[in-house]
Amino acid sequence: MAEHRSMQRGALLDAARSLLSEGGTDALTFPALAERTGLARSSVYEYFRSRAAVVEELCAVDFPVWAAEIEAAMEAARTPEDKIEAYVRSQLGLVDDRRHRAVVAISASELDAGAREKIRAAHGGLVAMIVEALGALGQAEPRLAAMLLQGVVDAAVRRIELGAAEDPAVVTETAVAMALRGVRGDRPPSDRPQSDRPQGDRP
Repeated sequence: MAEHRSMQRGALLDAARSLLSEGGTDALTFPALAERTGLARSSVYEYFRSRAAVVEELCAVDFPVWAAEIEAAMEAARTPEDKIEAYVRSQLGLVDDRRHRAVVAISASELDAGAREKIRAAHGGLVAMIVEALGALGQAEPRLAAMLLQGVVDAAVRRIELGAAEDPAVVTETAVAMALRGVRGDRPPSDRPQSDRPQGDRP
């Protein structure tokens, strides 16, 4: 009995991934889950009390697996710059993965406070991966820089997800270039050599 319930729960989560990747959170409804799994709608409620509960479990199940892949790519990189490049590339390389697409759809959604808190915590763990590398590069505010870097990645993900005119490879290369140029800009203008300052900075 327990095994049967576990299989049905797994089928519901898999259906939720498909719905999220196909149509975002608007597509994630209990009638749609029931139709995809062949369960009665009342049976879906036996497993999840609300759409937010489905989202929370997906986040709990999928995000650690997704984040582990990013972490493994970073651990294989040698220098701080390589780690940052791996951080960006590995996230964008997972865009076609249904788990990634579901997490992106979840992150963009309007959910209750509990679900949002779980998502924030999961993303906080992801951002934490890059803080050490940014600190090694001399960033004075590595956590702030990490959050801004993640903003670049999120924008690139959305660009790819939307099927924008640019080739996904071009989006990826542009995001990597922006990330690496940005993280190297670790000295404030007042600390630059005179020859590096814009003309207006000179006495």
